[in-house]
Amino acid sequence: MLTKTPSSSRKVSAVRAGLTVLAILAATFTVQTAPAAADESYCGYKVGGDILTKYISLNRTEGVLGCPVSGELPNPDGVGRRQQFTGGTIYWKASTGAHPVWGAIGDKWRELNWETGPLGYPVDDESANLDGVGKAQQFEGGVMAWHPSYGAHPVWGQIARLWNRYGKFASRFGYPVTDERRDDVLNGYRQTFSVRNTDLFWSAGMGDGAEVCTGECVGYVLGAGERWVDSVSVKFALPNGDANHIEVSVKPTQTGYDQASTDYDSLWQQVWNMVPSPLPLDGTQLSQTQLASMKDQLACHAKWDFELFGKHLSHDTWDLESWRSHKGEDYATSTLALLQTCNWG
Repeated sequence: MLTKTPSSSRKVSAVRAGLTVLAILAATFTVQTAPAAADESYCGYKVGGDILTKYISLNRTEGVLGCPVSGELPNPDGVGRRQQFTGGTIYWKASTGAHPVWGAIGDKWRELNWETGPLGYPVDDESANLDGVGKAQQFEGGVMAWHPSYGAHPVWGQIARLWNRYGKFASRFGYPVTDERRDDVLNGYRQTFSVRNTDLFWSAGMGDGAEVCTGECVGYVLGAGERWVDSVSVKFALPNGDANHIEVSVKPTQTGYDQASTDYDSLWQQVWNMVPSPLPLDGTQLSQTQLASMKDQLACHAKWDFELFGKHLSHDTWDLESWRSHKGEDYATSTLALLQTCNWG
């Protein structure tokens, strides 16, 4: 019979201790790992996983989705899953979770080719807007906005960036009333919004003759407004859209050409009655000096834009540029400013 030495006893004890620790860990992990949620059957179809969790949160068959009308299905992209119900469809992808799409927003999303289109997957549920009238749903590629008077329209890209900067639905632009549409003159796209039918636009660049829009730019334009002002457009140079690269183009009415020089303050007010004051896209603000400079430039154009050989010196618009220095009204209405065509350094 072999006699155990103290060393061999310690080895046996260590082995036993190690096995005990492993057993405890195994038991712990067994306890902490919950079994997968069991599928539940509704109206003859099984619903499971994250789709089931979302379905339960929407009150199952008693909610807006009603009964399932299919089992869980793979999506054409080979990534996500979906399940169809009488009131809509729940879409799921690992990175976005499960969200229902239904109604007018769902119909427009279908027009845009569902998750394989530019909007991609929903990233939240449809929600009511603060005005208590419209609804919206966020997708990977933009937001779908719906209003009973205008229907459902997507807003995305740089136009969405501009719209968001001004406060979305609560802004002086309001709801989209059209989808984006191509505009060859802009070399880009424009989209009309509900407040005074203001157009927000994006351009890939309007060529060397432009100031801000030599390259990519975004902005907004409104026509048919005030006594002296026919239209106003505001442009921001991209990618930053900062305060030093903003241009406001004012197109005067014939009465404006004739009379605006009699009251520069009233002219300035008419411009901003039509459109919101520029908000740089980088989150900053135009300085008071920059705004004063733009008012100087407006006064200069109004003072000196006379007709010569049947054409106005301004070539249709009075352009106000945020990077010009503030000179004061006396300088702006002097012949020295005229010699600089109201675009001083």
